Amino acid sequence: SLEEDVYAAAGERFTIGSPKQLGDILFGKMGLSGASKTKTGQWSTSAQVLEDLAAQGIPLPRKIVDWRQLTKLKSTYTDALPGFVHPETKRVHTSYALAATTTGRLSSSDPNLQNIPVRTAEGRKIRTAFISTPGHKLVSADYSQIELRVLAHVADIPQLKQAFADGVDIHAMTASEMFGVPVEGMPSEVRRRAKAINFGIIYGISAFGLANQLSIERSEAGDYIKKYFERFPGIKDYMDQTKAFARENGYVETIFGRRAHYPEIKSSNPSVRAFNERASINAPIQGSAADIIRRAMIKMEPALSAAGLSARMLLQVHDELIFEVEDSEVEKAIPIIVDVMENASMPALAMKVPLKVDARAATNWDEAH
Repeated sequence: SLEEDVYAAAGERFTIGSPKQLGDILFGKMGLSGASKTKTGQWSTSAQVLEDLAAQGIPLPRKIVDWRQLTKLKSTYTDALPGFVHPETKRVHTSYALAATTTGRLSSSDPNLQNIPVRTAEGRKIRTAFISTPGHKLVSADYSQIELRVLAHVADIPQLKQAFADGVDIHAMTASEMFGVPVEGMPSEVRRRAKAINFGIIYGISAFGLANQLSIERSEAGDYIKKYFERFPGIKDYMDQTKAFARENGYVETIFGRRAHYPEIKSSNPSVRAFNERASINAPIQGSAADIIRRAMIKMEPALSAAGLSARMLLQVHDELIFEVEDSEVEKAIPIIVDVMENASMPALAMKVPLKVDARAATNWDEAH
């Protein structure tokens, strides 16, 4: 039905998936502003170009964006996943690679079950297709803001440590600090903005990147970042020290001493150097989070067996573990799962910040998440 809407808005039928035909209609036939050409001389119809046009209230580009999202969901998930159902088990089985990423995260392939969408309502519908066997529930247990907690631990930031110790909503706290808005009754948009800054900072985001993400002016984004560093000076210190260490040694370490190597950090190419600097800042944080969940996974089966439970660990999605648990065991299993995950760093290391795990049971993955 979206395709019919697109043809009606364009006034003709064309191949929606063809950037050339789409560009000719938007900028040739309709003469819309904001046209730019790609290297090959075609009109650019990138997501950003379409979003900018849609923001001007033009219906066609908005419909194209929606069409592209649905087409991607269809080709990547609804068309592809049924082909992976195992003939005997009637389940989808993924393969995990344990040593395929620099930071130590697991990666998943054939099919990749770590990229099942969660951000949009349409995408989340894909998750409702993952269901538990009758008589069982899926239990999803995920670490709450683990990377920010690890950052508070490694960079030793008093305000963040205090906020986590008090169980404060960290994004709301950041928003309140930066925008002077009370936490109570905070508009979700303001919290979303602070969340983008919190996570962006961890990944070494630039003012340009943040401006794009929040659809704001670059100067405004620059002010946010400056203000953030003034508010949390320990974060800037951590970033500078980590970069310096990586430049000198060619590697960085997670909190458990596992190394991630970045020999290219001394590259004479500025963009390669900048990429490696950002990666070296992020690796101890993302890598430590990856180490923590691996430790939890190693301890999980013995803990469930010791409690006489038949619960099975099915999936790991970066900071989330998914289990299949008999209905009668759910109430007993959840506290054990949470306890193992929250104390996964012990006895090797006591975190300066408590780890928090949210766990829910439901018959499908979307409701459990």
